[in-house]
Amino acid sequence: MEDILFKLAPLGCRTKGLRLKRNHVIGARKQLHRSLYRNTNPRGREGVKEAAQCATDSMTPRKFAQEVRPADSRPTVADLQGDNHYAQLAKENWLKDSGPSRFSPELLKKGVWDVLEKENFQFRSLLILENLQFLENYLWPNYSEDSSNYHVLLIALIVNVKSRENLPTWGTFAEKAGFSSLFRRLLSMNFDISLNIILRTHLLSFVISAFQSLDSGLVRKECAPLVSISVWHNLSTEAVRESKLETQSQLKRAWRAWNKRYEAADGGGKARLRFERSWLFSMILEFLNRLYETEQTLGNLVYCERFIEFLIDLESQLPTRRYVNTLIHDLNILPAIKLSPLFNNEENGLFRDLYGLLRHYAYFSIDDHTGLQLSQAASYDVHYAALAKLQRVSLKHFKSKLTILALSNYGSIDKGSELESHIAALTDQELSLLCSVLGLRISYPMDTRIVVDRSFLMEVLVSVHERKKTFQEVAKDLSILPNEKTLFEPTLLRNENYDGSRPLAIPKLNLQYLTVGDFLWRSFILHRCEAFFEIRKDIEEGLHRLQPRISHPGGETRFEGFSKMALLIPKPAVLEVAPPRVGDDRPAWVRAEITLDVSRLSENIRREWGSLRTDDVVFLMAVKAVDEAQPLANGHSPMLSTEKIGLRHLRAAEIVQVLDESGKPLGAPQSEQPNSGGHTSRSRIRRLHVKLDSYTYKMDSSSAETGNPDVYEGINVILRRKGRENNFKAILESIQSLTLSDIPVPSWLQEVFLGYGDSASANYTRLPNRVQAVDFRDTFLDWQHLIESLPGKTVEPGDDADSSFGPPYVLETCPAVQKPQKQPSKKRRRGQTPTLETESVKVSTYKPPNTGPYPTDLPKLNQVRFTPAQVEAIASGTQPGLTIIVGPPGTGKTDVATQIINNIYHNFPSQRTLLIAHSNQALNQLFQKIIALDIDERHLLRLGHGEEDLETDANYSKHGRVESFLENRTRYLTEVDRLAANLGAPGAHGNSCETAGYFNVVYVKPAWSKFQEESRPASIDATGIIKIFPFHDYFSNAPQPVFPPYASREEVLEIAHGCYQHIAKIFSELEDIRPFEILRTARDKANYLLIKEARIISMTSTHAAIRRQEIAGLGFHYDNVVMEEAAQITEIENFIPLALQNPKDGELPLQRVVLCGDHLQNSPVIQNLAFRQYANLEQSLFSRLVRLGISTVQLDRQGRARPSIADLYRWRYSQLGDLPIVENQQEFQTANAGFGYEYQFINVVDYKGVGETEPSPHFIQNLGEAEYAVAIYQYMRLLGYPGSKISILTTYAGQRSLIKDVLNHRCAKNRFFGLPKVVTTVDKYQGEQNDYVILSLTRTRRVGYLRDIRRLTVALSRARLGLYILGRREVFESCYELRDAFGRLLARPDTLQLTTGEMFPSSRLLGEGIQTSEIVGVEHLGQYVYEMTQAKISALKTGNLEPPTSEITVKDGPAADVLSADVSMEEADAARQGRI
Repeated sequence: MEDILFKLAPLGCRTKGLRLKRNHVIGARKQLHRSLYRNTNPRGREGVKEAAQCATDSMTPRKFAQEVRPADSRPTVADLQGDNHYAQLAKENWLKDSGPSRFSPELLKKGVWDVLEKENFQFRSLLILENLQFLENYLWPNYSEDSSNYHVLLIALIVNVKSRENLPTWGTFAEKAGFSSLFRRLLSMNFDISLNIILRTHLLSFVISAFQSLDSGLVRKECAPLVSISVWHNLSTEAVRESKLETQSQLKRAWRAWNKRYEAADGGGKARLRFERSWLFSMILEFLNRLYETEQTLGNLVYCERFIEFLIDLESQLPTRRYVNTLIHDLNILPAIKLSPLFNNEENGLFRDLYGLLRHYAYFSIDDHTGLQLSQAASYDVHYAALAKLQRVSLKHFKSKLTILALSNYGSIDKGSELESHIAALTDQELSLLCSVLGLRISYPMDTRIVVDRSFLMEVLVSVHERKKTFQEVAKDLSILPNEKTLFEPTLLRNENYDGSRPLAIPKLNLQYLTVGDFLWRSFILHRCEAFFEIRKDIEEGLHRLQPRISHPGGETRFEGFSKMALLIPKPAVLEVAPPRVGDDRPAWVRAEITLDVSRLSENIRREWGSLRTDDVVFLMAVKAVDEAQPLANGHSPMLSTEKIGLRHLRAAEIVQVLDESGKPLGAPQSEQPNSGGHTSRSRIRRLHVKLDSYTYKMDSSSAETGNPDVYEGINVILRRKGRENNFKAILESIQSLTLSDIPVPSWLQEVFLGYGDSASANYTRLPNRVQAVDFRDTFLDWQHLIESLPGKTVEPGDDADSSFGPPYVLETCPAVQKPQKQPSKKRRRGQTPTLETESVKVSTYKPPNTGPYPTDLPKLNQVRFTPAQVEAIASGTQPGLTIIVGPPGTGKTDVATQIINNIYHNFPSQRTLLIAHSNQALNQLFQKIIALDIDERHLLRLGHGEEDLETDANYSKHGRVESFLENRTRYLTEVDRLAANLGAPGAHGNSCETAGYFNVVYVKPAWSKFQEESRPASIDATGIIKIFPFHDYFSNAPQPVFPPYASREEVLEIAHGCYQHIAKIFSELEDIRPFEILRTARDKANYLLIKEARIISMTSTHAAIRRQEIAGLGFHYDNVVMEEAAQITEIENFIPLALQNPKDGELPLQRVVLCGDHLQNSPVIQNLAFRQYANLEQSLFSRLVRLGISTVQLDRQGRARPSIADLYRWRYSQLGDLPIVENQQEFQTANAGFGYEYQFINVVDYKGVGETEPSPHFIQNLGEAEYAVAIYQYMRLLGYPGSKISILTTYAGQRSLIKDVLNHRCAKNRFFGLPKVVTTVDKYQGEQNDYVILSLTRTRRVGYLRDIRRLTVALSRARLGLYILGRREVFESCYELRDAFGRLLARPDTLQLTTGEMFPSSRLLGEGIQTSEIVGVEHLGQYVYEMTQAKISALKTGNLEPPTSEITVKDGPAADVLSADVSMEEADAARQGRI
């Protein structure tokens, strides 16, 4: 039991400045609070110094949180390379060019620790030390068991910073021995009373980080013993422990094993084991003491919050929960927290919310030891068993006082108040005896501050026996449509202000989950929070733009601003309130009408409002401006968040239809009458028919009946959201319905999905339904390719073949068997793995059937020569089970996925495959490759928007496929008429699919049977067979001759069978088309296509989430899921495609799941920092399974980029090689015309004295890099590079906008230049590539989020032939995480090196020596581009089109401004057009 794999997801706590402005309040006390806040440690907001602590002790946490805001504490280049104290220490000691100095404990104490202590361990200083590689280059290399406590504490502080910044943490400790001793010392220091509460909180944060990183074997080894069964030594009584051990035989074995281990240990070993079994117990007692301290401080509150977070983390995963949950219940932690002063202080909202989350997990519906999720009925059975025990004990020991309790039904005593009323009759001694008999703890160690009095024992009894809601009931009670209360509740606002210094009361997506229901519950809570966060931002922005103001003296609200997303409206008119359905007390539906005046809107905004679709959600608001001149109501209480923006009420509504002012649906034909001036008048009014939430309407109506104001009377604003962002309702409904449904994951996938058990259990080699013989068709191009693709395996020709032969190949795998060995001793056998024989593969072939005489009948074959790793991935994906394919950039993930789908399609004709991708673009790329293979297009279906971007002639949407079927019907029925004429069959056989089927049975099949009968005798030769062939006339339009003149008898028969196959296919397709003749409505036809006809159905993950209930409700079924870009899809969006169908025989009937992606590139995009880093919502199923150690297939040959460019990111992947194409093909061997290097990092200094700017939060720009990028683009275009082969990428959206502005000004209207293929951000360009990429890194003060190496990997891997990176050298070269990439980049000059006298394409070979010229700054390049442009204009005037060959020089005097190149743009355009 103790050897179970312990894994947890790491906590990322990256700090960012809050969006809210700081409160500019004058006053010495508030200034002190601000300074204290700036001097926070990574996990707490309290000061360290005694004086500072005293100043904040009397301040409530709520006031503290309201009056202080963190500043942006991230270090800049100046901090890391300037006169900063820590930067100077680093340069002199561990970042010296000559290598690190000798370690000095005195330096550590006086130079670092004392300074940090004087600064109250402020986070900024710790972050500077982390950026200066203090841990990697100084602390850890010099750590030993004799190191001082300061040394150990500094290591913990820096690790906490890394965890908070979501940086790799534990890899550093694997470089040398000693981590175990370090970890033990840190565990022991948690009990060091000489350390102040801040450092104790830091130590606790270190432990939390460790328990969230148990996928690291180094950490797991130290943490696992702390939560093993040995913690049961601390249970209240021996009887309690024995009763627990009796429940499972495994528990007894585990307990005996631990005791044997203890008895066998020496003195030191026993001391270590005693420490391990008592550590958690001692920590909990320390926590309980802090709960009941007489004088509560902010530091103590933060420590207690962190400790509850720690307990939640332990409870939320089965391996850590298994024994800990019993201890938590035995110690009565939940009742103790509930009765504590901290909990009963209403100011401590976060603490109370954390208690609620801990309570949720402590009573989660699961068997702690088997891991089985308890159904609602089973949960109630457990609850009723506890009540039954209480009744039996009551009747036996307290019959005179608790008879009514003992005889009551369960429903009447499962509420806390009812239990208390029954038990109140007992005396204090009797109450203590009752708890003791029930096995509840009634005593604690002497030094514990908990007072076990009557109120405590009563709370313990009630907490154990009252009924708790299951997670399904909790999810069901949560609303999906927000109102002003749910949208602005304190818990959500706290998430918005997250900075990493305090925990949050939200669930985390860990590496493991308790059950599938637990995963769905967490996902629902988090996605609901994220959706409400986005809605709140849109509402705040809309109201900010409308600028509501108070009109004096009347006090009316007027709106001085304008927003295209929000309009003023009169109050809604309720049209219909339907009676409640049977068994319900709320209206069946409520419909209302909203009138919009669109007369003053511009045409495009009117069009946007008119484009609202059915089921779109709009928000109705009652807005009343805040009179800022009026004093607060009670003189000092702060306004609520809704009051600050003037929002009084908020209601959501769903669009039913949009009407014009005459009441006609918008878009219907209308007759427009000209007005008196002869102009056609446009509609002034739009009427929206909407559906209100019936439950909310009922509550509002009930409130109005009691005398409260009518909510709908005050509604005066309607707000809409962008279509892409407004699908939250459908997605949340899908997640909620799954949470409530107890969806059963396939049994073969269950344990792997949850993160438990054997990591290889879902691999096809372990499954009983493994397919022994697979037809690989066109996967292998020839015999040599087959041999190369199966290294380490013995390839044997089949029984009917003696040597090599051509494809297609059918591979039958003979499983490897264990070689017989001499039986070794038991001691020798331990730890050894059996020796296996080499796996052998038996290869057979067959002759593909002739499919017909027409060129269109020929099958489309694969032309890709797959690598061995790709073949391994294809073979695994074709088999049942789970296949995870890790595809580094350019390794052909899409080709592999396409071939897997092709193999499944042909090997398993009765199975259906669901194809999922994150984006429409990726889905279309995959779909286009599928179309190019031998897959019948009638079996392909593309759902959702984006199909219109498919570069194909056919339409693969539902309605497009239906139209295609009907078009094919006409074509095939014409062929039936031709066949009828060929056979001389009278009648209208081509009228319908039904008549065609009759014709096939009566005429065609008999004719073919007759031919087969007559051609069977061996005496009839080829000429005779040709003579009796019955379809000569029909195939007269085929390429002639159909039968070659010298064909053998066998060849003639084969051709004849191919001709009949062509005919049979016509009638087969007509049979498939026949239902479309019968079905009348387009909807019925489309649904039939989805659930019956299509065999490969593709959609985006978002479409699957939106339409999940609708698709599953149709009876849609499928057998396989292939997911592209799986690492970019959130985990719930990974899961929903697995559950788009209803269970069959108690589980989802999935045969195989194939996930393709790259966890080392970008993760899903989550906007909110709290959800992204604290809750780990950016986790994908793909990355989680990889971290769990599930077996993967990694593609290991890239064919995208030059080998030298691939070297920039090759270090991120193990054994990433190159395909021959990138070494042998001409374009990879030739140099880039006009450039000295195929890739370069170009250092860009401040342009006109300015580096990066931030016009608005997170909208970062750099004009110098923007101008430089455009100048390089202009230079390339002047040399003849096609614009379509150039992409400009940037790391920030602000820089993208700036570059687009510069391009529009310089290039858009100039035919010399035009625009590049794309200008976009790195995040948006993942999955794309181009020949030449210009990359702007933008930042000049600090690295920013590019410190996430995944983003840099994406950025460096987009270019095939040329990559030119613009950035600030000193910012990036000092970043520890980026050192491998920038070490290679900066090995070359950091100024742009150009060559002259070349035009695109170049004939110069890469690496060929050539003289280069240096470009010094953007002005220099701008001048040269200007001169080239002038030279080109002159050449056009004279008719000389030779390239300019002047050297690159800088004229005397000031450097020419790059903007000067604009002067000749119109002149250049005129020259090209011949006007000059």
